[in-house]
Amino acid sequence: MVKIRLRRMGAKKQPTYRFVAADARSPRDGRFLEILGHYNPRTEPKTLVIHEDKVKAWIEKGAQLTDVVRRLFAERGLVERGHVPETKRQPKNKKS
Repeated sequence: MVKIRLRRMGAKKQPTYRFVAADARSPRDGRFLEILGHYNPRTEPKTLVIHEDKVKAWIEKGAQLTDVVRRLFAERGLVERGHVPETKRQPKNKKS
């Protein structure tokens, strides 16, 4: 199965990300099929560049979006947001 997901780039503690189409079994920063854009959360406002024609082509071929990518694409109006959890996990309770 092909997934559209983020690939981490950039220096230590200065992350930038690429949107890539990759096999679901490959590692996060491993082999990928095609670069579909990039995302920099550290700029103000956040930089989000998407090659919409490539993304639509991969979605038509059956590629699945990860939760974070679906949220970012939904902000641009490329896909329906649907049910995407706001956070992956609940905050830890502090022991007093």
